[in-house]
Amino acid sequence: MSIVEIYSVVDPDAMHELGVAFGRALAAGDLVILTGPLGAGKTTFTRGIGEGLGVRGPVQSPTFVIARTHPSLVGGAPLVHVDAYRLADASEVEDLDLDFDGSVVVAEWGAGLVGVRDSWVEVVIERPVGGGDTGAGDNVDDSADFAEAPVEPRTLTVTGYGPRWQNGVLA
Repeated sequence: MSIVEIYSVVDPDAMHELGVAFGRALAAGDLVILTGPLGAGKTTFTRGIGEGLGVRGPVQSPTFVIARTHPSLVGGAPLVHVDAYRLADASEVEDLDLDFDGSVVVAEWGAGLVGVRDSWVEVVIERPVGGGDTGAGDNVDDSADFAEAPVEPRTLTVTGYGPRWQNGVLA
């Protein structure tokens, strides 16, 4: 069973604020898979999740370290922010020895790589694309790309899978 929600954001501030709302809805054991092209706002969204969770920042793209853990400042779950772009398969994710049960795990580029759990959330971010886009193989900080690109609306398709999300993510 899955529940689909659609959100439109007009700028990076709105993306961040939506992330804050998501962060407030998340708890230890939750997995969020983020998908979208470079510059879509995945890291901006994750920064908001971190703020909503009350974790120590700054939340930055984990491109070069694969995963960053941000401990809670308010006694809640830590945020584990994963960039799975350079990982070949799910076994490499397992090698990272992430605390899926005791943390909120947000995995950019994690579709198909992070093992499916009883419940998880998938967020697909779409943005207008044009001839000047950066190629997917370039290592560009997602949040910086969002800030430098023309401010264009994004559409987020959020699908909650499993019993944890049977009433929706922000319901």
